Amino acid sequence: MGAERRGPRAIVLVLDSVGVGALPDAADYGDTGSNTIANTARAVGGLRMPNLGAMGLGDITGIEGVPPVDAPTASWGKSAELSAGKDTTTGHWEMMGVVLEEPFPTYPDGFPDDVLDEFDARVGRGWLGNYAASGTVIIQDLGDEHVATGKPIVYTSADSVFQIAAHEDVIPIEELYDMCRTSRALLVPPHGVGRVIARPFVTGDDPEGPTYVRTDRRRDFSVEPFEDTALDLLKRAGHHVWGVGKIGDIFAWKSVDASPHLHDNMDGFDKLVERVGGDDEGFVFCNLVDFDMLWGHRNDAEGYAKGLEAVDARMPELLDAMVEGDLLVITADHGCDPTTASTDHSREYTPLIAKVKGVDRGVDLGVRRTFGDIGETVLDFYGLGGSCLRGTSFLEEVRGA
Repeated sequence: MGAERRGPRAIVLVLDSVGVGALPDAADYGDTGSNTIANTARAVGGLRMPNLGAMGLGDITGIEGVPPVDAPTASWGKSAELSAGKDTTTGHWEMMGVVLEEPFPTYPDGFPDDVLDEFDARVGRGWLGNYAASGTVIIQDLGDEHVATGKPIVYTSADSVFQIAAHEDVIPIEELYDMCRTSRALLVPPHGVGRVIARPFVTGDDPEGPTYVRTDRRRDFSVEPFEDTALDLLKRAGHHVWGVGKIGDIFAWKSVDASPHLHDNMDGFDKLVERVGGDDEGFVFCNLVDFDMLWGHRNDAEGYAKGLEAVDARMPELLDAMVEGDLLVITADHGCDPTTASTDHSREYTPLIAKVKGVDRGVDLGVRRTFGDIGETVLDFYGLGGSCLRGTSFLEEVRGA
């Protein structure tokens, strides 16, 4: 199937939150000692990841159960974040060439009264909450009142997010999405948060479980990138941009042709393999979010470890779907160490594994100064090198390994 495609393609796979060690300024963010993958491995007595291990994962940082290898089959390294912040939007934007000098605003004490007054004026349902909280906790705390009153639950976190939680039988899903679109329009500087997030939930069916459980119909409504990204440059040059997962939402659908919603990581991997093996021309950009959403934020090291091993077990499928000359880059957007007291993102280096199919030995790519090296490498792959301006391509190093 893949052999019928018109020429090779570039693929970037983001393992959301799979950091590989604290950045030098991690202390400024309260993240000293964070190393998402290494600490997760240690917490569970070791990881079994033979496929990514063979590609050089264990050469990036010490990972119990994933030893370094003498001759990795892919190139390896790690990337530092040049932007201020440690959130999803910032990390993905920087990959594609946009560096933020100032982080998006956060609201540890909740949003100002004038913001909530305007929200109420535009939505007309009132609100509950307005504080920083775990999403799974706040729906237990305020769910009954929400069901009784119909008022949406508004909350935030350590990230730059305005989140709206609602029971699907109380506020229909499309109405919830409309509330988020309305909120996105009103949240402009100085309150220009990175993302407005719809957090639908339903009543649980396990008598011994939580009363309310979140569904997989989450939607993110991101601020539009402030300047052109590598995606814009690719589109302008006539290339398709195929997202998998929340890529479309992260870039406010600017220069993204499609980005199907995912039920979970394995559904995401199915869609990734299908897209890579298809005969449509274009760049493929995939985000697997369960590491962050299900396990990192809930400090579930066991779940995180199982998720890593599940993705590793399917790597041969992805490599088989590629054709000679395809470029695969595997990375992350930030950390979210499930072994620390914090349930927030962590300021970490991200892994960098890069492979051109047909080249079976890698080189050490070192420590990259910005995630933007990834976007510049993708542009270089499509003959647009030098366009991104925020990074340095490593394509020739990977091709010549």
